[in-house]
Amino acid sequence: MNNRRFARTAGWLALPCLAAAGLLAWYVTREPATAFEQKQAGASFEPALVSRGEYVARLSDCVACHSLAGKAPFAGGLEMATPLGAIHATNITPDKNTGIGTYSLADFDRAVRHGVAPGGRRLYPAMPYPSYVKLSDDDIKALYAFFMQGIQPANQPNIPSDIPWPLNMRWPIALWNGVFAPTATYAAKPDQDALWNRGAYIVQGPGHCGSCHTPRGLAFNEKALDESGKPFLAGALLDGWYAPSLRQDPNTGLGRWTEPQIVQFLKTGRNAHAVVYGSMTEAFNNSTQFMQDDDLAAIARYLKSLPGDPQRDGTPWQYQAVSTNQDVPGARTYATRCASCHGLDGKGQPEWMPPLAGATSALAKESASAINITLNGSQRVVAAGVPDAYRMPAFREQLSDQEIAEVLSYVRGTWGNNGGAVEAKAVGKLRGHTDPASSSPIILHMR
Repeated sequence: MNNRRFARTAGWLALPCLAAAGLLAWYVTREPATAFEQKQAGASFEPALVSRGEYVARLSDCVACHSLAGKAPFAGGLEMATPLGAIHATNITPDKNTGIGTYSLADFDRAVRHGVAPGGRRLYPAMPYPSYVKLSDDDIKALYAFFMQGIQPANQPNIPSDIPWPLNMRWPIALWNGVFAPTATYAAKPDQDALWNRGAYIVQGPGHCGSCHTPRGLAFNEKALDESGKPFLAGALLDGWYAPSLRQDPNTGLGRWTEPQIVQFLKTGRNAHAVVYGSMTEAFNNSTQFMQDDDLAAIARYLKSLPGDPQRDGTPWQYQAVSTNQDVPGARTYATRCASCHGLDGKGQPEWMPPLAGATSALAKESASAINITLNGSQRVVAAGVPDAYRMPAFREQLSDQEIAEVLSYVRGTWGNNGGAVEAKAVGKLRGHTDPASSSPIILHMR
């Protein structure tokens, strides 16, 4: 009797377990819905649509991940470090064997906006599909036309990821998507004007600004994906750089920047407050400087609408003049190594040599950017086809960890700066995990 009762109970319990397993299997293998029919690739497109797609590719900064210096454009290969292991960007040229030449428009849409390649293969969210999902149908069609017809196919096999089994299983990404990835395109806010909405669309969608500038949660998800979340664009540490707040924080954000200054920075790579460096250099070299003036103005309008956090940012920075005291640790190194460009007064030579007085890297509690650029220098900035004549040099061979820590502590504690001291062990950690910036940046001339 007991055996029959146990078998009957086990049978009843097995039914919901099997149902749950079947539902899970369906959920993780299903293909997301698409707005496009499953048509074959290779169609002919009007030149105007291809040209529009090139512009959307600029807005989306596809170059940053899918191109390497000296290689064919969009042929992939870039190594990206993740907490689980290294992954490599894929070939997205129209090559039929190693690229996306066999993708239909529906395939392309699922990959770009939902992170699912043909056959149900889930893409790692290093591909910013949680942002790209906001792209409009028209922009997806234009982007597809460009990748199918606007660039040359390159036969370059993709590099497998270095993530070990079982961590490399991709079906759990479907569950991650269900929790963290939105599924809808951008919807205009009726209470905002057209300029604001265009800026919100670019920043949240193709520009995927939150991928770098929004802090991540424990599941490596962006903590917010639009202005409804307080952490959105509030600053984040990524790949040895601190991407600063893009909100109206007066010290660590854009609180002291005007809308025209934001436009100038995105268009020319510099303004009175800063010069692009770190990962932003790549975004400028191949993306923001190519944006139309109306779109830059829209971005500036949207960013200026995002309130700062006085509790986090503290009292607004004010310049404080100081007399040079060579006995202060780091002061002599600053005077001999830094002052010729950035000035003994820390005010730099705007708009060519950026000020360190009031610089975000000197006010943020996170010191990674200040350490990284001091160790490794800056990448070449190329504006309107002209390389800049002034680059931050790398000091990793000239200065010890202790000397770099002292000079950065001096900068971060002088002229009203209050970022805090830097420890030598923090410099040593980044020294071992970073490399000098290349003087030959990736500059893509699409057509």
